[in-house]
Amino acid sequence: MDLPLREIEATGAPDTPVWWAQIPAVRQVLSEGWRLAPITVLVGDNGAGKSTLVEAVALAYGMGPEGGSIGSGYSTRATESALQLTVRRDIGAARFGFFLRAETMHAFYSFLEDNPGQRSEPQFHRMSHGESFLSLIGDRMHKPGLYLLDEPESALSFDGCLALVAHIKNLEANDSQVLLSTHSPLLAAIPGAEIWEVGEWGMRRCEWEDLDLVRRWRGFLDDPGRFLRYFLD
Repeated sequence: MDLPLREIEATGAPDTPVWWAQIPAVRQVLSEGWRLAPITVLVGDNGAGKSTLVEAVALAYGMGPEGGSIGSGYSTRATESALQLTVRRDIGAARFGFFLRAETMHAFYSFLEDNPGQRSEPQFHRMSHGESFLSLIGDRMHKPGLYLLDEPESALSFDGCLALVAHIKNLEANDSQVLLSTHSPLLAAIPGAEIWEVGEWGMRRCEWEDLDLVRRWRGFLDDPGRFLRYFLD
């Protein structure tokens, strides 16, 4: 399969003490490079570098760091890092791309309403949070290309996450590639996905059942009362 984004090439971590270069996962990618699978999932705690990497991939591919398709021009406030990645694409792969960044979707919906172009946009602001995400995914993420999703579970119910898993597998079957960052053990369990756990060690390949995220959720669901008593004590 030709992949829209085959590999991020190693360029070397900068010597200057910029904040993003101090994140172990980012330094590892810059030093060693990173080969991406048809479906790649990033899992890790807050501040581990997941969103920084996905944002930089979006920029390297020509998408806006706040979300949208290639060359959308959508921007509210420039807060992205100066991290620049060098990407290698397969020659025969699709060139379309779309970035769903959960934290910026409300403003993105307003942008679409104010700039309808030649098409009739769904009325995302009239939908519930989760309904708007699923509608956007169905409306924008359907043709072959590269799709980036940063913590989409923030808007989705359990059933909504299941619907997203099914949609992602359909994208893969139709020559698309997906890079997803998540805190959801359900989304991390997408069949066939390559999972990378990020943290103070950098990045490492990990099986779903070995993820710290999964172990913690299992511990909580097995006995919520005992888990919370231990945590609160």
